[in-house]
Amino acid sequence: MSHATQEAASATGRFERAGIDKFEARRAELADAALATLGELGLARTSLREIAQKTDFSHGVLHYYFRDKVELITYCVRRYKEHCVTRYDAIVAESPDAATLSERFADALVATLLDDTAMHRLWYDLRTQAMFDGALLPTVVDLDRQLEDMIWRVVSQHAELAASDVALSRAGVYAVFDGLFEGSLQRHLAGDTAATGRLRTDAVVLLTRLMAEPSS
Repeated sequence: MSHATQEAASATGRFERAGIDKFEARRAELADAALATLGELGLARTSLREIAQKTDFSHGVLHYYFRDKVELITYCVRRYKEHCVTRYDAIVAESPDAATLSERFADALVATLLDDTAMHRLWYDLRTQAMFDGALLPTVVDLDRQLEDMIWRVVSQHAELAASDVALSRAGVYAVFDGLFEGSLQRHLAGDTAATGRLRTDAVVLLTRLMAEPSS
């Protein structure tokens, strides 16, 4: 391949990457704008047309970037959750002892419940609907796996700092924390002003109770 041909191919590649980056940036912008509506109405009660009516974007624009509401919703949830799973890595890396780790982890759970309520509602709605819609299942299974890994990193690091073992399996640990968080979210949405305080307290206690003395 001549030097001129190589330069032309390189330029074409840059233009293609720029086009892809611009397309993805636009999808992300649309997803962020649609999130409030999706979190308010849920999967079953939302259409692309209704989302368009509640945002500054036309139905045609939404349909150009997302073929249907399922693609839009899964994009929204995946984008947020994949960011979320790295949120706790700093807590794991920077906590000097088990007590500090548990306190920071509990604070982070409360913060995301309050700050990202719409997204969490949408996630639990999506996960429930995946039991009835096979098209949603691969995304839900993949995201559940990432969230399970995230929780395990926190709990296993707590065990290491506490010189203990974890009493439950990886799947069991995730199920317990996920149930605690979902229940707290439901009570918070129902107007229970004490829900977040209990979440924080219970998360600290739960981390401690999940520890077991190493077997001799």
